Amino acid sequence: MKNPYFSPESINSKAMEFLSAVSGYRKYHELEFKPGKAALLIIDMQRYFLDPASRAYLPSAPAVVPGLISLAENFNRIDRPVIITAQVNIPGESGMMDTWWPSLLTPDNPFSEVINDFNHIRAERIIKTQYDAFYSTGLLEQLVSMDVKQVVITGVMTNLCCETTARSAFVHGFECFFTVDGTAAPSEKFHVSTLLNLSYGFAVPVLVEELVKKTGDQL
Repeated sequence: MKNPYFSPESINSKAMEFLSAVSGYRKYHELEFKPGKAALLIIDMQRYFLDPASRAYLPSAPAVVPGLISLAENFNRIDRPVIITAQVNIPGESGMMDTWWPSLLTPDNPFSEVINDFNHIRAERIIKTQYDAFYSTGLLEQLVSMDVKQVVITGVMTNLCCETTARSAFVHGFECFFTVDGTAAPSEKFHVSTLLNLSYGFAVPVLVEELVKKTGDQL
């Protein structure tokens, strides 16, 4: 069941509530965010998930957009990498995605487009076919070539592509920062479950505002 746990009015208070729920893990595993070594990953902010006309619409997703724009603009200003991914699949060529989901987001579907809000952001664009943004995309090689040591995870869905990419980033040796209020899931239950699991073993939970401030301090 989908529910709009984030809205423009509630996102700040909800984010603090979620951060409080994982604060013990954050204190134990906290790493120092270093903008000069970081890359921003914006995962699958496509019309499929953000257009109310789509069957896959996430009611909480629009509320995270303003914060992500501010963060991406700051990454651009300090000349740090921004990667924007889009999920597309071709039936019969998508492995378990074919089996798991009754229909796939194909390249010719207009809902596959990244929302226009990010058009002005200077970014590398990557097409992915699986939850993991590192899988068969060249992302790892790109980040290594740019001497990236840290990744910031944002976008949708919190509990699928964002979580899987965060776990993969950890396995590939990157320090991972996962935005509490910069990702969205179908429901609060999925969102909080991801935060608990990632905070325990894979990523530092952070607020978008914290990262905006720290990148802004580099200007």
